Amino acid sequence: MSNQISSVNSFNISPIIRITLLCLYPALTVPLPFLAQATSAPISPKLLWVGIALGAVFIYGLLSQKVILDEEKIQVTYPSWIPSQLYKGWSLPWNKVAALRMRTTGQGGLVYYLVTPEKDRAYLLPMRIAGFAKMVKIVEQKTGIDTTDIRPLAQPWMYLILFICTMLLWLVDGWTIWTAISLQG
Repeated sequence: MSNQISSVNSFNISPIIRITLLCLYPALTVPLPFLAQATSAPISPKLLWVGIALGAVFIYGLLSQKVILDEEKIQVTYPSWIPSQLYKGWSLPWNKVAALRMRTTGQGGLVYYLVTPEKDRAYLLPMRIAGFAKMVKIVEQKTGIDTTDIRPLAQPWMYLILFICTMLLWLVDGWTIWTAISLQG
């Protein structure tokens, strides 16, 4: 512990993850109001636009997560404009961390939980942040738990592929919207 890291460290969602997901959301949703109008769907295109806007705020809020590590605790927070009913952050003092447990996800990936001795409570270690390796070093320094084998859940190349697919989807969206508008005229 001779290599002291600054007393407060803040980590945001990785930019490649954030940009990819912020681009994917409109690619999946923006054509819907145009298609609803072109097909005379029973749902109003205006209602769809309202839903899309609310969903965009929801996604933006989710992607605004911040992980703060200081001398006393690790904390996951969201911007103050987000109602706590939507996203609850958490805070865990370093002296309450008893272990780091690995779990397999349904897709075969690995996630890690910070576990407390009290009723075996577990807190998901944020894994999609920029500076993940630095955060893990700080967790090891503060808890004394070996973090040598911990790796991020998703590699950047996975999100790069998703971003490329999203751009292709935007091309299809452009054609879909153009077709839907031309059917109206």
